Amino acid sequence: MCGIVGAVSRKNIVDVLVEGLRRLEYRGYDSCGFAVINSDASQHPIQRARTTARVSELADQAKDFQGTLGIAHTRWATHGKPDTQNAHPHISNNLIAVVHNGIIENYEVLRSELKAVGYEFTSETDTEVIAHLIHQEYKNSGQKDIAQSVRAVLPKLHGAYAIGVIAQDNPTTLVGARVGSPLVIALGEKENFLASDALALAGRAHSMMYLEEGDVAVLNADSVIVVDQAGHSAKREEKPMPAQADSVDLGPYQHYMQKEIFEQPRAIGDTLTNITSFGPELFGASSNEWNAFDQILILACGTSYYSACVAKYWLEDIAGIPTQVEIASEYRYRTTVPNPKTLIVVVSQSGETADTLAALRHAKSLGHQYTLAVCNVASSAMVRETNWHFLTKAGAEIGVASTKAFTTQLLALYLLAISIAKRSGKISAEKEKDILRELRHLPKALHAVLALEPQIIAWSHAFAKCENALFLGRGLHYPIALEGALKLKEISYIHAEAYPAGELKHGPLALVTDKMPVVTVAPNDVLLEKLKSNMQEVKARGGKLYVFADQDTEIVSSEGINVIRLPEHYGNLSPILHVVPLQLLAYHVACARGTDVDKPRNLAKSVTVE
Repeated sequence: MCGIVGAVSRKNIVDVLVEGLRRLEYRGYDSCGFAVINSDASQHPIQRARTTARVSELADQAKDFQGTLGIAHTRWATHGKPDTQNAHPHISNNLIAVVHNGIIENYEVLRSELKAVGYEFTSETDTEVIAHLIHQEYKNSGQKDIAQSVRAVLPKLHGAYAIGVIAQDNPTTLVGARVGSPLVIALGEKENFLASDALALAGRAHSMMYLEEGDVAVLNADSVIVVDQAGHSAKREEKPMPAQADSVDLGPYQHYMQKEIFEQPRAIGDTLTNITSFGPELFGASSNEWNAFDQILILACGTSYYSACVAKYWLEDIAGIPTQVEIASEYRYRTTVPNPKTLIVVVSQSGETADTLAALRHAKSLGHQYTLAVCNVASSAMVRETNWHFLTKAGAEIGVASTKAFTTQLLALYLLAISIAKRSGKISAEKEKDILRELRHLPKALHAVLALEPQIIAWSHAFAKCENALFLGRGLHYPIALEGALKLKEISYIHAEAYPAGELKHGPLALVTDKMPVVTVAPNDVLLEKLKSNMQEVKARGGKLYVFADQDTEIVSSEGINVIRLPEHYGNLSPILHVVPLQLLAYHVACARGTDVDKPRNLAKSVTVE
């Protein structure tokens, strides 16, 4: 949540800050702002601009500013409503300016202490506490060393955060610090930067480094110094910076979500690159390690949780290994009975999801020693903190509603199921070849599903008039129904629920009327006949069915039943294909209703707060 950009240079960096915010706007868009200092000006006053409009509005204000040092922020509101007073940066006594991602859990105590010594607060945020604390330390120390003041304040802050700090009388120094929230340093020619995500600075710098937990970085135009949590100078690995930010270009698409839906064949193909067999090596494990666990616990949130729910079916059916799936934010706060021979799997697009990361750390504190991350970001905390990992190749995902990250997570978890099945002899060499052929066919199969878009657009106009919808699935397609309902509610604001179709008669059927569209995921699997009976229950109550069926299901369109046929049946891989028309349905319904598809209200992309 929220996006930070900071820069220090010998030339004007306002455009860099604004462009960085534009690229990070998917992380939060309740408000945005920047603060700059011009080292060439007398007295070096902090100049600030803030708005509750989008970054494009901030860009208009930015034309009147010039600075060689600055910080910028796009906000997802936690403490305080989305308004200009609560927008970042926050300034203390015209001397210290701060931008902040995360949550300061003890801010109320700190706020009271600061008020008692005369500090006045102009916002409802926890962030303003940080600015005043740094100012207090800076003033009282008498050293005018902004980096030392930041280091002195950090132990007082409880929670997760990444911050960027500048001081009016240190016009060439930018300070960044992180605990629990990601922060990247980017290195340029006579200029250096920090950001929440490398995407913000792609093409601007030649290399980058990720700060580790507790690091404080001091940036000048010609140097970067990193000090670790213990106060010692630290070297962090430099990596090449992406040459350009292709992912932020919309190309021929109307929205990022649409672009990312259509990128799924490429993402699946890239994720499968160089995979010629299954086994522990796909996850960075040895054969001995791979044989050490006898059950699995998957921890995830939101869309990633639904991918984990599909994986439970695969792991138990294909691999024959007992599997539990838990919502990460629930798992860490309940008493569990740990089995030391459990493999803990964490699933997250960003690898920085706060609840999932905390759940992983909790599991490790209970003695779990076998851990694996399924993630889209190689440098993320989850990848660094697990024994093994599988990196999906979804690429940067800008739209808040996850699409290609979800399908590549499903693919990764399917590979895990096959790899575990192989260790116990459940997959023969011949079967392994067949599975590889099926996987190679996936991108082509996805293209065929995407070709259904015109039929789905026709459905979307009817859906756009509704305020409620029901999604039904059975077996491993029930989590796909859950994901379809989530997508629809996220971006169209239509209330949507998903149920296992067999549960209709245990309550949800009471909601069914001719005003309630009922979306049904209907693959040609062993539960098809049961599903058909559930559909008849809906039809008998006057409900309108919208069915995504395989070619050979013999479900035909008739009064009250609308059918779109997928090109072929995909067996165990069917969930990866069946979720795509649900993504397209949500997208086109949202377009028909005129909502902000890529930036739905109250949501943000990277959930780095509890």
